[in-house]
Amino acid sequence: MSSVNLVAREVAVKIVFYGPGLSGKTTSLRKIYETVRPAHRGEMMSIATEGDRTLFFDFLPVKVERVNDCTVRLALYTVPGQVFYNATRKLVLQGADGVVFVADSQPEMMDANRESLANLEENLLEQGVRLERFPLVIQWNKRDIPKALPVAELRAALNPRNVPDFETEALSGRGVLDALKAITRLVIQDLRIKRIVPPPRTATPAVPSLGSPKASSGGGLEAQLSQHLAGRTAGVTAPAAATASAPMVARPSRSMPAIAPQPQVQVQVAPAVAPPALTGQRPLGPASALAPSDLFDHARAAEGAFSSGDYGTCIQACLDATRRGLAFAGEGTMGAQAHLLRVDGADLLRLQTLAARSSNRVDDAAFALYVLMQIFSRLHAAGLPAPAAE
Repeated sequence: MSSVNLVAREVAVKIVFYGPGLSGKTTSLRKIYETVRPAHRGEMMSIATEGDRTLFFDFLPVKVERVNDCTVRLALYTVPGQVFYNATRKLVLQGADGVVFVADSQPEMMDANRESLANLEENLLEQGVRLERFPLVIQWNKRDIPKALPVAELRAALNPRNVPDFETEALSGRGVLDALKAITRLVIQDLRIKRIVPPPRTATPAVPSLGSPKASSGGGLEAQLSQHLAGRTAGVTAPAAATASAPMVARPSRSMPAIAPQPQVQVQVAPAVAPPALTGQRPLGPASALAPSDLFDHARAAEGAFSSGDYGTCIQACLDATRRGLAFAGEGTMGAQAHLLRVDGADLLRLQTLAARSSNRVDDAAFALYVLMQIFSRLHAAGLPAPAAE
């Protein structure tokens, strides 16, 4: 489920690329990564294995234009294609807001496509989500292969709902961005229906800060997505602003006799009513609330694993996030980085020991989260990471 930071006016959206092994999921993300401007993309992480190029996930945070006065940040993941790694598929799919299903157009891959699509439906159902009500886009990948099946045949077998689909060539990038724009539109539309995207601010018009990019400027994916995600400002009316600046003068009521105005009459203004609570929003945990933006999704992954009882995965995620957090202190060993940030080295040694164990308990995972929060607190105190230069 997407997360909303009302203070920073930011909506984090999770999109998962799903499909059979070697269908082009990772290649699609790499092409997106090459297209996005460096200032608006995070680090792309990938773990290669012998049987498939993605064992756990690829993760690529992408910032796009504002919607309803909120910055939308896409977190793009892929899942392992082999059914053997279904537990990992479930973990990565947890909390997804939309899916791009990457189908292999080769005739011999039709059974694998069907199996993977059925697996997607089954894993979503375990989370209480029905596929027919979930934002979904399909890529017919590898269209550059001469023996690729006709799109009509693929649609008949894999797209009975007639969801948006696109012919793609992940190696060249043809159609990949079109699919990403389509799933982004569907996800934003779904979030608006669920009232997860908060309404625009109405008190005062926003004053653009110096150096802030305009919607019409910028290149790469950001500019392309902004053409489809430009939110219309709704609910802001001129009378409300006029009322706030008008002098307070008592006026006669229609249901009571008119009373002559008296000097120094004060009109009682009703206190502002808080907006309705957002529904469908997963609350922030303590680690993700402290996390810098670059490590936000790592913290969410660790908290999600802890909540689901997967303590080993939680500890591994905490250790990975800890290493990345310490790296902001500069080059060197983890011990040297920890010393610069005034982090207890004994805690780091214990965290590494826990990560090497084959089984862990709930208190072990809780300790890992404690270490991670300690790292985040030290980073905040040191003013790290530094804001990216525009």
